[in-house]
Amino acid sequence: MSLRSQLLKGVLEGCILAIIKQESVYGYELSVKLQQFGLNDVSEGSIYPLLLRLQKAGLIEGEMRDSPSGPKRKYYHLTEKGEKALQDFITEWESIRTPVEAILRGGEVT
Repeated sequence: MSLRSQLLKGVLEGCILAIIKQESVYGYELSVKLQQFGLNDVSEGSIYPLLLRLQKAGLIEGEMRDSPSGPKRKYYHLTEKGEKALQDFITEWESIRTPVEAILRGGEVT
């Protein structure tokens, strides 16, 4: 597994929760949005199992809706538990991001 894949695996759940918080999305649309942010190597095949896991954990809920073209689509939205999980992720991300960036930039220990 590449370094990028390993790093991405650790933050993908938080990214997905953040996107779903902004608006309800269906699986393929989520894939497109991740690509728009530059995460081109996240395949649909890795998104759907993660969505299922998030749903089983009670962090998101799915709702079938009519599609303007083709079959119905399952749109996902955050639950209260998902909102809390996202806030926890953001808190943890910030606590790691700042010192890692300082280390990588050759900063001093504070």
